[in-house]
Formats: sequence, C-alpha cells, structure tokens
Amino acid sequence: MWTHKSWQGRLVAHPLPSHERLRHYAGWCNAVEGNTTFYATPTRETVASWARQTDPDFRFVVKLPKVITHERRLGDVEEPLREFLDAIEPLGPRADALWIQLPGSFGPADVAALGRFLHRLPTSHRYAVEVRHPSFFDDSHSISALEEVLTAASAEWVPFDTTAFFQSPPTTDPEREAWTRKPRMPLRTAALTDRPIVRYIGRDDSARTVEGWQRWIDIVAGWLREGRSPTMFIHTPDNVDAPVLARRFHDDVRARVPELDPLPEPIPVEPLTLF
Repeated sequence: MWTHKSWQGRLVAHPLPSHERLRHYAGWCNAVEGNTTFYATPTRETVASWARQTDPDFRFVVKLPKVITHERRLGDVEEPLREFLDAIEPLGPRADALWIQLPGSFGPADVAALGRFLHRLPTSHRYAVEVRHPSFFDDSHSISALEEVLTAASAEWVPFDTTAFFQSPPTTDPEREAWTRKPRMPLRTAALTDRPIVRYIGRDDSARTVEGWQRWIDIVAGWLREGRSPTMFIHTPDNVDAPVLARRFHDDVRARVPELDPLPEPIPVEPLTLF
C-alpha cells in the first residue's frame, strides 16, 4: 500500500499521477507490502513502473495471488505462479521476499503441501510465509513441523502482531471494522532467517500504537546487532499516520543501533521557496 486518501496534500503532494505515487511514498519509507497482487496479478508494464519509481535497495514484500494460496491452496498452480513470477520480474532486487499468506483453514495437515510447494519454487527469490491456524501457535508439534519445512526452504515465518490492537475494545469506526476482520493472532517473535519480516497493527491512537510496539524495539535492535536485516511494517486501522509512525519506529530502533542508516527525506509536499 502506497496510496491513502488521508496522506494526499499532507504527507505526499496532491494531485499526483499514478506513475508518481510510489516515488513519493518511497520518500517516507524504504519498504512496502504489495497487497494488491493478492487480488490480481499486475502487468509487467505496471511492475516496471514500480521499479522506475524506486531505488534498487527499496524492498517490496509482494503477496502471492489468492488463486494460488486460498483458492487452489498451493496445488495445481503452475500456470498462475508462472504468470505471477513473470509479472514481477522487472522489480529485480527490489523483490525482497515473495509473501505467501495462507488462510486460517490451512492447518498442520497441510504442512506437507506447503513443503512440496516451497520445494518447487525458484531459488532466485526469497520466500516468507504467514500462517493463521491456531495450532501453529499453541501446539509444539505443529510449530516444529512448520519451522522444519520453512527452514528447509530458507523461508521466513512472518508474524502478524495484533496483540496491541485487541487489547481493549475498539473506539473508532476504522477500529470497529478491523475488529471483525483482523485475526486474533498469538504473539510470535522468533526469526528463522537473516531477513525477518514483521507485520504490526496498533490503534488509531498513536500513543497506544507506540506503547504496543515497545517489545519490538528491543527485538529488532537485537536482530540488527546479530547481523540480520529485518523489515518491519507498521499499521493502524485507519493508517492515517502510518508513514509517520513507521519513521518513528525506525528512529526508536536507530537510537539503540546508531549505525542503522536513516530513512530517506520525504519529498516536500509544497515546493521549497526562499520566502
């Protein structure tokens, strides 16, 4: 996601043509979740536009289409997978990881299917898997079986931290909507690879979002000291200040790990003048 109505004219210039929107987002953050690819595989021309708007070290975590993960549940997917991999090829090194988000019904009995799917994937990409079945969080045998399959494929397990969001009842309309849609996920903080990916959702109250991410400051700083290169995505139900909050999280981590590079400077919303 790199466009949001509430950002226009406040965090990014408005109006912006479609081929400039990602470039302005990339002035705030150096990574993005590619959610739109879940609903439809983009054209190569569209993906080439994304590449032109970003530097080679910008990170895309691109979600596999739902026809692969949810409809066919990783079986008989050769054609849609081929089309997807061909479409994202223009990203080159920007495709930091291909994100395999699995439905809540995808449980321990399906781990073998996941293993076969990962084994068939090209080694030219990194892969990150997000699971939502409760057994992968409260059953030690299921956890070990999944970790074994992911480790064999050098794939990461993506935690989706919703614990701060579900800590108390919703107070805004976006929170109430998210309350019925977001999964209540147990906390997971372990990393399997040198490129961990975390998804975190706080509250529309920025202070509560910051309070809820404090544990991740220590975890991410620790990963960096170990030589890992984590990617952290910060969300709120309304996402009004998500880029600002992401930069604040980065600054909080950088206060612990000063050698961490700063984020880029945002493109000014209004032209700079001398007066």
